[in-house]
Amino acid sequence: MTLIWFLPLFLLLLLAGLPVFFGLLAAPGAILWLNGQDRDITLLYRNLYNGMDSFPLMAIPFFMLAGELMNRGGITLRLVEFSQALMGHLRGGLAHVNILSSILFAGLSGSAVADTSALGSMLIPAMEKQGYSRRFAAAVTAASSVIGPIIPPSGIMIIYAYVMGESVAALFLAGIVPGVLVGLGLMAVVRLMAGRHDFPVASRKASWGERGEASLKAFFPLMTPVIILGGILGGVFTPTEAAAVAVAYALVIGLFVLRSLRLRDLPDVFARAGLSSAVVLLLVGAAMSFKTVVSLSHAPEALAALVLGLTENPYLLLLLINLLLFVVGMFLDAGPAIIILGPILGPVFAGMGIDPVHFAIIMCVNLTVGLATPPMGLVLFVAASVSRERVAAISRAILPFLAVEIAVIFLITFVPAICLTIPRLAGFLD
Repeated sequence: MTLIWFLPLFLLLLLAGLPVFFGLLAAPGAILWLNGQDRDITLLYRNLYNGMDSFPLMAIPFFMLAGELMNRGGITLRLVEFSQALMGHLRGGLAHVNILSSILFAGLSGSAVADTSALGSMLIPAMEKQGYSRRFAAAVTAASSVIGPIIPPSGIMIIYAYVMGESVAALFLAGIVPGVLVGLGLMAVVRLMAGRHDFPVASRKASWGERGEASLKAFFPLMTPVIILGGILGGVFTPTEAAAVAVAYALVIGLFVLRSLRLRDLPDVFARAGLSSAVVLLLVGAAMSFKTVVSLSHAPEALAALVLGLTENPYLLLLLINLLLFVVGMFLDAGPAIIILGPILGPVFAGMGIDPVHFAIIMCVNLTVGLATPPMGLVLFVAASVSRERVAAISRAILPFLAVEIAVIFLITFVPAICLTIPRLAGFLD
């Protein structure tokens, strides 16, 4: 039996409802066993541990812990208050506040799920009280939460850099402008809808003094991404060390500066961060084992031949790959999708002259938007849980926002300078 059959078997197992972690191991393991490749089966399951035993990957649990500490310490509330002081006076103010809060929160957590849960639990009820429909409030929250993994720090970019051997700092810098573009696009949609649906104004226009006071309250939280990126770019510490510094900073700010975090809160914070990290790292380990079989099967070479047989025009291929990634993102979480498809697709486009960092951002943004795409987008289910609204209703309300996010994907695909200018100016690219 040819080894390439592990891919269809993996898809069948997913459709049958098997968790991704077990599918990543069972599909290649079964094909290797049927082929009598016992030594490769040993290699497959040994790489489950080796895939997690990595210094760069330690950044993921540290960033998750920092996000949990920030959220439990009430820092999310300070970011919302800061956003409301800036934008609450606009028509549709709370929707704008929701989006701006997601942009700011992205610099703390790097997680779409954490964004949806933390901000949704605060802003969805507040928007509903002001007269927004519950499904619209949930849709805005879900749509804006995808900014979390795009603006640094980003867990999926750390995973991509680890798997593909790219610079974490270069990917972080390349994600800044696309993330901001997504946020501005969502705000434009809210502005267009505000007049048509007569959205309420959240609050009176804040005075400069009130804005200054809100800025002071949000100062320490907003310094987190500055410390992380500044330390990495300045060569003070590695991305993994930056994540540890973020945890220490969050502890000091929560316990001693803001005094919004208590010692008795820490066991639950550590437990939640540990559980989330375990899920991600197990998926990474399983996907690295899966990658081993990808290499043994020569799937990248076969795909390259197939793709180049369709057309040699890189722009047309990028269009087709965007469609593929968009569909994949509907059904598969971004982390596993990156680890599975990155080693297959990355070399194909690098060989065609596409900058690896550019392709990395295309892939990360596309799969991140998939988190909010019906029918299986993960943040849709989180938003449904937080808002107690049906997923189908949120899915209909989110469509205008998805249209903007798809437009941004194509914009960064065909205008590489959007992603590459900042990393190039910082000296990470030629």
